[in-house]
Amino acid sequence: MPLKKKRLAIATTVYWVLLAYIISGLGWWFIALQQMNRQMARYKLQQLTLDMPDYENRLTTILTEENNKTAGYIGEGSTFLLLILVGAIYVYREVRRQIRLQQQQQNFMMAVTHELKTPIAVTKLNLETLQKHRLDETRQQKLIQSALQETNRLDTLANNILVASQLEGGGYLQTKEKIDFSQLVSRQVSEYEHRFPERRWAAAIRPESIVTGDTLLLQMLVSNLVENALKYSPKEGLITIDVTKKGSHLLLSVKDEGPGIPDEEKKKIFDKFYRTGQEKTRQTKGTGLGLYLCRKIAADHKAQLKVSDNSPVGSIFTVTFPI
Repeated sequence: MPLKKKRLAIATTVYWVLLAYIISGLGWWFIALQQMNRQMARYKLQQLTLDMPDYENRLTTILTEENNKTAGYIGEGSTFLLLILVGAIYVYREVRRQIRLQQQQQNFMMAVTHELKTPIAVTKLNLETLQKHRLDETRQQKLIQSALQETNRLDTLANNILVASQLEGGGYLQTKEKIDFSQLVSRQVSEYEHRFPERRWAAAIRPESIVTGDTLLLQMLVSNLVENALKYSPKEGLITIDVTKKGSHLLLSVKDEGPGIPDEEKKKIFDKFYRTGQEKTRQTKGTGLGLYLCRKIAADHKAQLKVSDNSPVGSIFTVTFPI
């Protein structure tokens, strides 16, 4: 067992042992107080004699006091027990959430390191090759195209990290303007078709679709959804981008023919830093920020982002904008 997991197991065990000790201590005090209450009532009853003129009233008073104290002990004990349990559950959930967040951040740092090293290494190798060898025009263009693709990856990664930080910290000033969403999506699709001519693309974009929002954020939304489809689709798979109108809503959908997403993962994939699988053995690229940003950008534009299954295989990410 790794050292961190062993420490976590020990801390969890100590936490529950202390909680059990506190609850058992509360129970012990209740039993002790109740016994004292009964002894006092019994002592008072022994002082009574049948020839007392107000015997019945005194007897009733003693029994009532005993019952009232018992009810008070039960009420106070139940209140303390409830507070202890609520506080213990809250603390436990918060600690577990922080541990999960820390693990996700560690995975994020591992992913970022990999994402940075790979394009830098590829670009460096391509430039060194161009510098050291006299290549024909075709090979030169191929190496330049590869370097540009890796540079675009770095640019996307840097933008995602920067914008995610600014959106969370409130440092990003969003603009609200009328945007021709059809043109925006068309430009993004054309760019990807140029960057990845070997991939299969299909687009059905409704013309003159207007939304109100921030141009840069909407570009990032479309770009991240398309990047996600590229990551998980096989090279021969079709990537489809549609912009349609349904009633009073505008729908952007990005379809891929990848392995799909299990139902239990469909909600988790939009969490910050979350990525399916193990970080050390995962083959797909990414940092766990893309879909998180997509959901946040969609929410900031009063839109909804959902994922569903594509038929026969793959996933469909749909953003629904109010018009």
